[in-house]
Amino acid sequence: MNAKKLATFAGIALVLFFVIAQPGNAAGLVNNIIGFLRDAAEAVITFVSNIFS
Repeated sequence: MNAKKLATFAGIALVLFFVIAQPGNAAGLVNNIIGFLRDAAEAVITFVSNIFS
């Protein structure tokens, strides 16, 4: 088994353990990530809008 496949399986196992052991914290983490991505997208949109206006 190569290292990339082993790292993938280990990452998936770690995520599953985190979700099963602490579902509330896992949900909060996902909400934080989604909020960060939303803020980043809005910043890019604002930047592009200011360039072309």
